[in-house]
Amino acid sequence: MVETFGELETFDSGTFSFEIDRATGITVVWDVTDAIFLVYPNKIAMPTGRRQRQVPSAFAAKGFPNCFGAIDNTHVFVDKPENAPSEEYCNRKSSYSVVAPVVVDLEQRVFDVFIGYPDSVHDARVLWNLSLFKRAGAGTLFDVEPIVLPGGVSTKGYLLGDKRYDPKIWMVVPYGGVEQQSDVAIFDGNQNAPRGVVERAFGRLKGMWRLFLHHHKTNMENMPQQFHSVCILHNLLVEMGIDFNERVLLERDADGNKQMVNLGMYPPAALVRQRQADPAALALRDALRARMAIIPS
Repeated sequence: MVETFGELETFDSGTFSFEIDRATGITVVWDVTDAIFLVYPNKIAMPTGRRQRQVPSAFAAKGFPNCFGAIDNTHVFVDKPENAPSEEYCNRKSSYSVVAPVVVDLEQRVFDVFIGYPDSVHDARVLWNLSLFKRAGAGTLFDVEPIVLPGGVSTKGYLLGDKRYDPKIWMVVPYGGVEQQSDVAIFDGNQNAPRGVVERAFGRLKGMWRLFLHHHKTNMENMPQQFHSVCILHNLLVEMGIDFNERVLLERDADGNKQMVNLGMYPPAALVRQRQADPAALALRDALRARMAIIPS
């Protein structure tokens, strides 16, 4: 499995390296994937115990108290699917990919991940169908005492997202816009900075498990479990303090110049209209902005 996921090996080329047939190679990967889920069933989950205090404390130092993570999407590139409607998986770059929304903390641990929706599905719809969305809507995603912000606004917890999402009482997004007041511009800048951890997490994950860095042949029914298992391994390596050399993300172009490899992180195709957002969600963002003016991060 390490050979397959870590060295750009497909089942066809990887099994050849070990002198086993393709069917055996697929079985081995499935067995290892199942074993990872069996041994580490709760390795990808919202923080509990000591980390339930540490994670929001780290975000509070960035100006976002009671924040539990940042969410963003990455595209996992695949060859033209054979066992699914290929036109649904064709993205705006005219290649094939599936979308993987991931939640991480400031240490790049993955708290929530889902993969499987084709690129043709809008980001907002992907979010609506996640179990994370349902748990957040039911008020069960964050299990902490609420804090009170300026203006009497209280929050039990939230995530940081970009403008592909609409504001929610559990999702704080930038204000956006061109002509911003100074305090709004400061807020958006401070909100953008910690969200950068998601890109670094994707770089580390895909840099170590390079099969997911480029297009590869895969079975669309199996790929979600395989990517999820790699996220578990990612968390284990982060917790063990294993370093990652970001230079592996540099590749040479046709002219021989080094450039950053495409991590599959694209800006949203269409921004949501925030005027239609929940007033309570807008009040939360305004309260965080007001707090930032009182207590600079």
